Parts: sequence; structure tokens; C-alpha cells
Amino acid sequence: MTVSTTAGWYLRRLSRMGPLEVAGRAGDTVRRRRWRAEPPHCPAVTGARFTAVLPAATVAAIPPDAAKRLVAEADRLMDGHAEFFGVARDDLADPDWWWDPKTGRRAPGGYAFDVPYRSEDAAGDIKQIWEPSRHQYLTVLAAAYAITGDERYAERVAGHLRSWWEVNPPLHGVHWISGIELGIRLLSWVWIRRLLDGWAGAAGLFEDNPVARNQIWHHQRWLAAFPSRGSSANNHVIAETAGQFAAACAFGWFPSSARWRTDALRSLDRQLRANTFLSGLNRELASEYHGLVLELGLAALAEADAADVPVPATVRLVLLLMTDALAAVVDDRLRPPRQGDADDGHGLVVDGAGTDRWGSLLATGDAVFGRLDWWPTVTGTDVRTPLLTALIRPYAKAQPSSKDQPSSKDQPSSQVQPPSGTGTAPAVTRPVTRPASRPAHFADAGMTILRSPAGIWCRCDGGPHGFLSIAAHAHADALSVEVRHDGVDVLADPGTFCYHGQPEWRQYFRSTLGHNTLQLDGVDQSVSGGPFLWTRHARTRVLGTDTSDEGVNRWCAEHDGYQGSVHRRRVELTAATGELRVVDEVRGPRRAARLAFHLGPAITADLVENRAVLTWTRDGENRSAVLDLPGQLDWRAHRGESDPPLGWYSAGFGRKEPATTLVGTGFADSTAEFTTVLGFRD
Repeated sequence: MTVSTTAGWYLRRLSRMGPLEVAGRAGDTVRRRRWRAEPPHCPAVTGARFTAVLPAATVAAIPPDAAKRLVAEADRLMDGHAEFFGVARDDLADPDWWWDPKTGRRAPGGYAFDVPYRSEDAAGDIKQIWEPSRHQYLTVLAAAYAITGDERYAERVAGHLRSWWEVNPPLHGVHWISGIELGIRLLSWVWIRRLLDGWAGAAGLFEDNPVARNQIWHHQRWLAAFPSRGSSANNHVIAETAGQFAAACAFGWFPSSARWRTDALRSLDRQLRANTFLSGLNRELASEYHGLVLELGLAALAEADAADVPVPATVRLVLLLMTDALAAVVDDRLRPPRQGDADDGHGLVVDGAGTDRWGSLLATGDAVFGRLDWWPTVTGTDVRTPLLTALIRPYAKAQPSSKDQPSSKDQPSSQVQPPSGTGTAPAVTRPVTRPASRPAHFADAGMTILRSPAGIWCRCDGGPHGFLSIAAHAHADALSVEVRHDGVDVLADPGTFCYHGQPEWRQYFRSTLGHNTLQLDGVDQSVSGGPFLWTRHARTRVLGTDTSDEGVNRWCAEHDGYQGSVHRRRVELTAATGELRVVDEVRGPRRAARLAFHLGPAITADLVENRAVLTWTRDGENRSAVLDLPGQLDWRAHRGESDPPLGWYSAGFGRKEPATTLVGTGFADSTAEFTTVLGFRD
């Protein structure tokens, strides 16, 4: 039994639920038992047709270089090669759907809700098993068919879908446990059918195939029965409702399709608002989940417009706010902050390796909403943007009309109210004035971006500790800073690396010591109750920001995570030189202190006493900086240590590499002031 499934964990998890959530989960338990005895049955369907096709000439609008990358990726997949979370595979020509190549284990079969999927010893690494079964590699193959007309791609897709459907009958095995997996898989199937529309076997694979119809129906019935609830209504519920809605629009062949479509759209509208700050940033304060939710929302909007289903104005509005927020926070190389958890999750994959995910999202946002003058320039190309925007109506042509206004029973005319039981939703007011200049401070999310013409980008973290009562994807990173020079991580957020199976690594990458901030008495600012559960949240407040001064930009915040002491931090960025000054204060009794600065993997550090000379190479040019560290602390450099973990950087889920971490140890009290200065050389 893993740490997350002990009796103590269940008690801690229960303590973070409200009465409505407890009642809902009890009902889910009863329903699972009933379904074991009497599984639901797919109704008979006749005359099913697929009409949600791409407009003519859509594929011809795909940029040639993006198409070339896509086809190259498809050819690698045809040869059986793929990589999931740092694990290379060569068996994808004929995959074993229950096998984890990382541990060599196969997940057990049986009734889905009996599978011990949280135990790596029993089921293997569940992320490795689930990821191929999102079928996003099949959307790549289907897109390759649409671009080239080569039927080999279509036949491979058909063979893999038939194999998956045979091995994974409804409610059997590991792929019928998690709603996010079912939702994303449905979205993949919609796009597979759309992209294969010119193939003679498409109808026989989907609408004329009783096995496919049975799978599609059961996926939707499952999602309608077991939605993510209460403290779990984060990005998972967006994936569930987006997939449910997409399938109900494109595969609307069943007696329940209209109800599923209506319910899913209502939930999607409500949950997008609940998951998004008024500033447009995602409430989980995990940048990759901002990208995932935005991708899912845009994909759902494409299905609505393709099916001519009226959409509440707030759906488009939230997606607009999210897109503007993304444009505001990325650095000069279009990289967003590395904040909170990241598991490389995508909503819709139709691009080859080397395509910039964030540039792709901004390109889609430009086509749908129109770019603002301050948006960064996107120079790359992608396949997904022309596919999505062939279906989505441009924002100027999709302004609210009487038929797509939310009803008065859902919200007052002036504000969108928070839905019951889902946390606090932003009070989105319509119409919205988009920012005339690039925002730097997002007060509701507590994120501030300091910039310098010298190419310095600095994120200051003064926001809430994650989303909802469990803050599942939060890290104990209050008051941390993240600094880049021309897109290179200098003071880095180390990332995530893993979720399940390696508790000591999960603990490190989400710990206070694992971030560029101050730790007292060797404990985290917030208290963890499990790998996706925080039982006490540090409260942070921003005391002041000034990003208007062209000379010096300033930020100051504090948090109360160390009971009996308050940690306050001031950050100043001198615009002309890019010099960054960080001052840490502790109000309270004398306590042991550790101040950590994590360097990016490209940075080499030469530490002498309390001064580190940093060097790296960017685009063939040598760069350098000097980090003057507080002299009151004793400084050591750590790199690639495992017992305990320290000195690591995770560029993506399942991957880690050694990187230098500078740690100063000593004591802090109300008389101490720790000053760190980062100066960049020409």
C-alpha cells in the first residue's frame, strides 16, 4: 500500500471535504457497487452519421514546415518509437495497453474500481500506462493521413483503436478509473474521426461499428455518473466536461446525447469560471495546467461552433482572459513560469516534435480573439491552430446575443457568480476591457513579473497556496523567485519530476527547500498530507508592487507559514542594468534558517565563500553573472545529491538532471536581514 492510500491519508483527505462532497462521494460508492452487479447497457442506435467535419481547404492552410514536422513524428510512431515521460519505447507498433515499461509491471485486470492503481508495486507507474491510452499519438497519425492521404496512417489508427476497444471493455481494467483519462480520450476520438473523414474505412470504424458506439456511450455514461467533485474539481473536471461535451456534439447518436451536451456545457461554463482568476490566470497556480485548461476550453469551443451549439458568453470570455494572461506572463522566448506541478498534459495533440506549445496557443488566441499590440511575437508555426480556427468563430463575430446569454437563474446580468460547492469563481464582468499595456502584477493570483530591457525576467510568488481545500498541485514555494536571462533559467524553479511511486522525490520537488526561498527549522511553509494533499496552507499577502518606474521595479510580500514567525521578502530589479536585489527578513524568535537558490541546468557556478560566479552559453555566446549571497550564512554548493535529494532540475515529467543548488545555513530572527544581489555582466 502506498503512502497515499493508508488509513491516515483517508482521514486527512476526508477532513478537507465539505458535507456535499462527502454525500456525493458516498453516492458514487453506491453506484459503483450497483454497476458491478448490473452494468449499464448501451441502447440500440440506427442511422448514426458523423457530420462534424472540417471545412474544405482547412488542411491546405497548414503551414508546410508544421506539416513536415507532423509527418516526421507520425513516421516515428509508425516505426513503433515514442517517448512518454522520459521513457523511450519501441513497441508502439503493437502496444500492450496495460504494460508499464518503466517498472516492467502490468496492471491487474478485473472490475475497474477494484484496481489498486495508486500502488506502483501492484500496477506499475500509472502515468506510463495511462498516457498512450489518451490516444493522442493516434490523433497525430490521423492528422498525418489528413495531410498526406497515405492510408497506412489510417489503417494503423484503426488497428490500434480496435485493439484497445477489445482489451478494455467498459468498466474493466485500469483505463476505466480516472475521469480525466476518459474525457481526453473522447476528445481524441472526435478528432481522429474528423481527421480520417476522407478515408473509406472511417464510418466502419466509428458510426457503423457497434463496438465503437458501445465504447463512446459507456465513456459518456461514466463521465455523467462520476464527475470530479468539490475539493477535486480542478483541471480534471475541465477535461471531463470538455471531452463529454465534444463527444455529445460530434457523436450525438444516443437518446441521452442532448442531455449530456447540455449538462456538460453548463458544467464547463461553471468550472472554467471556478478554475480561473479574474486576471485570467489559472487558480491552481500551476502554469502547465493553465495551458491544459486553455487547450481543453478551445477544443470544446471548436466543437460547439462546429455543431452550431450556442455557448454562454462567459465561456469565450474566460478563454480570452486566459489567453491575454498567458501572453502577459511568458518570457522573451515564450516560456511561461515554471510554477507548481507540471505533468506534460495536453488537451489536443496534432503536432510534431519541436512545435512550441505556448507559441501555438498564442497563435490560436490571435486567430480567435485578436492579438493586442503588447503581445509577444510568435514566429513559429503549428498544425493545431489552423485546425481549431477552421471551426471556431472569431471572437468579433461571436459576441453575446440573446440566444447565448446564460439564463437569469444561472447568474445576474452584471456578474458571474461562483457556482455552489466549487470554490470561489471570478466575478467576470461583461463587457471586459482588455489591457492596453502588458500587465505585470496579477493581484488575485499573487504573481508579479518584473522585466528589464537588459533581457531579465523575474517572477515573484505572493499568491495563494494552490486551489481548493487540498491544493493538489501546489508547491510550498511562497515568496519564491524565478529569474531568467534571455529565456535561460538562472535562478530556476526545479519543476516536478514525479507524482506516484517515488515519495522522497515527490516530497523534494514540492518542498520549500526545493524552491528559491527561505526555510525555517527544516520544515515546509505548508503542511503536506500526501502527494496531492496539503492540510495546512501558508497565507501570503503582497504588501506592495511598483512596476511602473522605468528605473527600479519593486515587489514586497510576506507569509505566515512558519507558526510564530513571519517571513517577508523584498525584490528590486534595476531596469537599466538588470541587477536584482532580494532582501529577506524574519519577524519572530531565533530559528534555524536555510536559504536556497537553485540554478538552471545550463549554469556553471564557482562558489567562493559567499560569492558565486555564474557562467553559461546562449546561442553560441558566453554569458556571466555574479551572485553575492548573504554573508551571515554559511554557503555550500550541492549538485545531484540523492540522500536526501538536493541539486536537481526537472525539464519535464519523469525527467531530472543534476543542477547546482546554493544553500546558506545559519539562524534568523528579527535582527537579521539577508541581502542577495544578482548582477549580470555585459
